[in-house]
Amino acid sequence: MNKRRHVISLTLLIVVVISGLIANLVAGNTPALGLDLQGGASVTLQPDGDFDLAGLDVAVEIIRARVDSIGVAEPEIILQGSTVIVNLPGVKDQQQALDIIGRTGELLLRPVLQSGMLNDNPDTSVPTTETTVPTSETTLPESTSDSVEDGAGKVSGGPGESKIVSKSGTVSSATTVPDTSTTVVDPATSSTQVATTDTSVAVSTDTSQVTAPTLELGDDPNDPTQTVLLLDKQGVAYIVGPAGASGKVFNNDARADVQSGQWAVVVGLRSGPDGDQLWNKLAAACFNRTAECPTGQLAMVLDGTVISAPTVNEPEFTGGTVQITGSFTPEEARDLAKILEFGAVPVRFGVSQAQTVSATLGSDSLRAALISGLVGILLVALLLFAYYRLMAVFVLVGMSLSIAFLWSVVSLLSRTNGLALSLSGIAGIIVSIGIAVDSYIVFFERIKDEIRVGKTLKNSALRSFESAWRTIVAADTVSFIAAIVLWYLTVGSVRGFAFFLGISALTDILATFFFTRSAVLLYARSKRAQGRKILGIQTVKPEAI
Repeated sequence: MNKRRHVISLTLLIVVVISGLIANLVAGNTPALGLDLQGGASVTLQPDGDFDLAGLDVAVEIIRARVDSIGVAEPEIILQGSTVIVNLPGVKDQQQALDIIGRTGELLLRPVLQSGMLNDNPDTSVPTTETTVPTSETTLPESTSDSVEDGAGKVSGGPGESKIVSKSGTVSSATTVPDTSTTVVDPATSSTQVATTDTSVAVSTDTSQVTAPTLELGDDPNDPTQTVLLLDKQGVAYIVGPAGASGKVFNNDARADVQSGQWAVVVGLRSGPDGDQLWNKLAAACFNRTAECPTGQLAMVLDGTVISAPTVNEPEFTGGTVQITGSFTPEEARDLAKILEFGAVPVRFGVSQAQTVSATLGSDSLRAALISGLVGILLVALLLFAYYRLMAVFVLVGMSLSIAFLWSVVSLLSRTNGLALSLSGIAGIIVSIGIAVDSYIVFFERIKDEIRVGKTLKNSALRSFESAWRTIVAADTVSFIAAIVLWYLTVGSVRGFAFFLGISALTDILATFFFTRSAVLLYARSKRAQGRKILGIQTVKPEAI
């Protein structure tokens, strides 16, 4: 019965390990590689201006959340003094990741005073006389048309009418505010019309003339107190006034979703004077098209770039959430959600250094790590065969099963949790090989001691494992505790070392109990092993006792 349990234990372990290995290979799961093994980007950020340590910690967590949101495998966000180092291994779209990190300023909500295409021709001047919009159809520059709603209202948008905006520091012109074909109303009181994706807007014949005053433009696009000229990603120019609010009016719960067949971004409003009350004050000014917000558009600005500029069509939002809809692509909706959720960083950073680790350098590092690991394993195997003879086969088979199991676990975690294997992780695995070999050495040395006092191999193996098991568990437990302490008290590459050291210690305990114990005890019971020279010592046949 005892023999049957060992056979079942050994069989189950081999089946589980091989099945896991095959399943990962069929699914295409492989260990993701870290920055030092496959290349990537490394960005060093330095805070600009005054800051406090608490604000710096919050900023680092926001940057970490931004990086995690784009699915980077095992990113490293390291705070060294006041310097923040961001390592991004193996990102599919490296520029997107760098853009997300680069947006480290505060999200500002600024009323749009004018919008249109930038005048790059120095020979063309902006007319100082009153300009009217013709009654025919007017073509707008391509831009994302956005709308915002909560339980009480919506905002729809686009860049406004098409016109030329001068780059000079002073702008004087008469601007017509058309009644665009995009109409969004309170969904609680009437049907909702979603924003149109057509780039042409029919202008009604009864448009009102609004003459814009002379605008003195500031020179700092990030100064929330200045009137400045900003651009969006499509090149549409916006003259925006001083910020009426910041991204702090929103909760950190923005998400991209499909609403009424189109992509939308939903974000909650904070309650209180610095939340929904401030938002509603700004929304009312834009809805009524006051001098503060004559176009009715509200620009969402991050680091001097207009992210979105919806037109407010409701004076008050009382539902607690804001929904931005329009002709978004899924990527645009998700990017906007990330900005609204993580846009308010209490510390402004400057990029002091940005470098790219080439894939060639990473592959060279990986090759060197694999060669060093294989050389180490080969030397250990030669020593074991020289010292323990054929019993070293159990060590090699057990280590092979442990490595296969570890490979399957790392591959699965890379696929599901973004775990990446780095040079420090490989170092942890190599160290764990030494720990695993120690377990076999402790077991075999106990067997040798029992044989020397005249015990049979069968009795020696059973008694030796019972004695050695406590030592093995104690050693692996110490390694596991040390790995946990390193994980919680360190950052960066040391965490990779700690993780792989800890998981290897657990793997060694499982392999020792389910494989080494069962395999050696079954061999010790076999007739072929009786009376032979084992571990360099002649064993005693049972009938000779």
